[in-house]
Amino acid sequence: MRVPVTMDAVAQADLVRRGEASPRELVEAAIERIEATDPRINAITHRRYEQALDEAGRIRGDAPFAGVPTLVKALNDSKGDPSNHGSAWVARHGRVAREDAVVIRRLREAGFVVVGQTSTPEFGLLSVSESGVHGVTRNPWRTDVTSGGSSGGASASVAAGMVPVAQGGDGGGSIRMPAAFCHLVGLKPSLGRISAGPGRPSRWGHSVPAVVTRTVRDTAAVLDAVSGGAPGDRGGPAPFPAGGLAALVGRDPGRLRIGVLAHAPAHAPQVTPSVREAVLDTARILERLGHEVEHAHPEPMLDPMCLKAFFDALSVTVVQTVEALSAELGERPGPDDLDVVTRFWLRRGREITGLELADAFAWQERLRAGMADWWREFDLLLSPVFATPPKPVGWPWQEADGPRRSVDVLTFTAPFNTTGQPAIAVPATLTESGEPIGIQLAAAYGREDLLVSVAAQLEAERPWAALRPPVFAGEAEDGGR
Repeated sequence: MRVPVTMDAVAQADLVRRGEASPRELVEAAIERIEATDPRINAITHRRYEQALDEAGRIRGDAPFAGVPTLVKALNDSKGDPSNHGSAWVARHGRVAREDAVVIRRLREAGFVVVGQTSTPEFGLLSVSESGVHGVTRNPWRTDVTSGGSSGGASASVAAGMVPVAQGGDGGGSIRMPAAFCHLVGLKPSLGRISAGPGRPSRWGHSVPAVVTRTVRDTAAVLDAVSGGAPGDRGGPAPFPAGGLAALVGRDPGRLRIGVLAHAPAHAPQVTPSVREAVLDTARILERLGHEVEHAHPEPMLDPMCLKAFFDALSVTVVQTVEALSAELGERPGPDDLDVVTRFWLRRGREITGLELADAFAWQERLRAGMADWWREFDLLLSPVFATPPKPVGWPWQEADGPRRSVDVLTFTAPFNTTGQPAIAVPATLTESGEPIGIQLAAAYGREDLLVSVAAQLEAERPWAALRPPVFAGEAEDGGR
């Protein structure tokens, strides 16, 4: 049968469960869409079609997502597939993953079939998905603007209708920013909710695996399927309520107290009128839905030290990553082997003293305490994801002091990687020129349930999945947007 491209993952799994489609048919449809669409956006870095078709024939029929095709980010290991982290230096050595990351293994156990890998900037360090190993990934809504980063290949592939769900990760906004730029749903779970293994904590202690989707119910159902720790993890939040997150879609969360932040601090890029209006319009919808909405926010997240401490702490992990790969590959990168932004992070990571790193960690502890105090009074914070609509492709390389600015743009997202709190990006509007704008909702640690419930309320008010970008796999079949 011809699988409708508008079907989300839950609906595709239902087709298989009812015997109206086979896993192989779902995978074949995804392959057809990728081949027809990817040349225009360049999101796919590796195709594993033969393996995927073979795996589709061996899927457990009782798996919740039996046969549903997906794509995984090139930063996460998929056994037997390339593992170059978006780096031309690593790719030159033909590095291959020896085992599945925990999240990839759980996606497979849930019945998903991995048909390929998606693009990422080198080591996931940028809010664009552009690298020396794969080139530029473009946004299906407007191909002259970025699809975001570091999960920009994931967001572009889902927005273009190739697959209903794509795996990514969020270390400073890398799920939420691409979701906002591509008119998608992107939930960064609480730190520890999904294992970053295999069997060990991630060097990037602020980073969590996640997915981008077109619908809130897909996000909820996938998180239900892949959540949980693994041996070697440090622990995580309390389990989801009975019935999981999927049971909360469409359920009234009750009257919540929601703070609104619609401005940026003086040291950061300023919020444009279109983004500010998207936030304020969402606030009006939430108020109409019965929530208590007021202009309020936790002061520490706008402190200049918030991004400085974030950058200092994570720059050291970039050094760790490059040193570990150098030892494994038997070669240190030459002066021109790494992208300019990677070199920027490396330089800071090698300059920082032990005392400076300890000071950064101490400040982050105070941030966590200050943020937790605010959430004793409020249930959610509504804010922008990014201060502007999607930037043009190549912007970090073209703007003055682009590497530094690539950190400064994380004002609204990175604080929640530091605190470990969950935050979700959902679509808000399209600009007159067709660029998506998303908004962010953040909750207290472990309260993904509130995010899913309120995001589903917004989805009912703004049925965003009905809108399709100009570059869309089902355009010929379904008439475009």
